[in-house]
Amino acid sequence: MNTQNYTVINALTDIIAAPVRALTEVKERTSWLWWPLLISIALPIVGNLYYVNWVDFEWLVNETIRTLPPDSPPESAQAVRDFMSPQQSMIFGVIGIVVIVFLVYVIQAAYLHLANKVSTGAEIRFGQWFAFSAWTAFPGIFNAIAMFVVIFTAASNQLGQDSLIPLSINSLIIGAEPGEPWFTWGNSLTVVNFWMLGLMSIGYRIWTGASMVASTIIACLPWALIFGIWAALI
Repeated sequence: MNTQNYTVINALTDIIAAPVRALTEVKERTSWLWWPLLISIALPIVGNLYYVNWVDFEWLVNETIRTLPPDSPPESAQAVRDFMSPQQSMIFGVIGIVVIVFLVYVIQAAYLHLANKVSTGAEIRFGQWFAFSAWTAFPGIFNAIAMFVVIFTAASNQLGQDSLIPLSINSLIIGAEPGEPWFTWGNSLTVVNFWMLGLMSIGYRIWTGASMVASTIIACLPWALIFGIWAALI
């Protein structure tokens, strides 16, 4: 394909099917970042809004109360009931998704920008690293797609939020129940995250010229530290 005829639609397809081509092409097309960024934000937001309107919310509140520690004071249950409402869940869900996505991309872009300065010194701007973060995180849409599949195939609308992450390490391997030590850890890490780390490793090598080993270490180090330390504390 002639690079002049390469479009953002090609890039959105290639980041899944032909990532080397996509990551090569988007390096100098920073303005394209809005496409993967907005799609990656919109799908989880739509999923969250749909779930809140679909789920048996009274059942969800009772399930949340049921997971409170046994020694919780009696007023804790009422506090949960006062705080949890469909409207608040939708508002906080939307705000949370937007804030977390931007915060993660900014932190990651700053880290990669610094790592590049230290390791290779390649001329890559912070804005390009922010775009890099958006593109390499694009496969995260499969977590949202999996959530829709779970909802649409559910036998009833009494479905907990933890069931909406079928690609998580907890769902696939650990099987911890709410309240157990590994539950949150396992639900915070999905197989898609490993896909994203692979894209980051490949992309860093393409963009900076660093070796594949160095690129993989740089891409995976923050995740290894975060989840490794978290696991050690459990």
